[in-house]
Amino acid sequence: MKTGRIVSSHNETGMRILVAEDDLRLQRSLVKALSENGYAVDAAADGEDALFKAESSDYDLVVLDVLMPLLDGWQVLERLRRSKRTPVLMLTARDATRDRVKGLDLGADDYLVKPFSFVELSARLRALGRRQHGAPTRLRYGGLELDLVGRVATVDGRRIALTPIEFSLLTALLQAQGEPVTRRQLLHDVWGYDFDPGTNVVDVHVNRVRRKLEDAGVADAVRTVRGRGYAAG
Repeated sequence: MKTGRIVSSHNETGMRILVAEDDLRLQRSLVKALSENGYAVDAAADGEDALFKAESSDYDLVVLDVLMPLLDGWQVLERLRRSKRTPVLMLTARDATRDRVKGLDLGADDYLVKPFSFVELSARLRALGRRQHGAPTRLRYGGLELDLVGRVATVDGRRIALTPIEFSLLTALLQAQGEPVTRRQLLHDVWGYDFDPGTNVVDVHVNRVRRKLEDAGVADAVRTVRGRGYAAG
């Protein structure tokens, strides 16, 4: 495979996010995790409060649950779109195709079904943030391409089946533009760990990504840098 220049974009931090979720346990968990990742986060536990906050403040992103009291997520989204184009990620337990289509037709920018991993939510929020601020939404290395919004990896147009963790890991490596990324940094950026769990989880997932890329015809996208970690290209 021909090598190519890696196009990179960086994590968005310092952004304002509104989390509209009536499950207070989940809401608190999301607020804590997002705050620890550098976001300024407000929360709402019902649709009326969510709509008021979203209309009266300038948020970079809104995480909007569908099943909320007073106003449901569909109603909040429909009314919000009359005045603002703030990116909205719908968060719901509904997984039927018709529900996803409804949300997108009403103006949602993305859709994530519960249960979900924080890794995937965080990655989707970063992708929406990049799109909102005009940053690159795709990474390319030769025939390998990552669609950061759709969370799809392809090689010469053929899709590669990556798990959310594997996609985030490959994204972190490509974003470093060939510079080595330490295991500790990958644990933070991909898994959200601020400590070393004392396992070889990074190495295991890197090997899985390598095997999938090799099976797709890409043999040189991820390399080991002795004593420093891993690098792309």
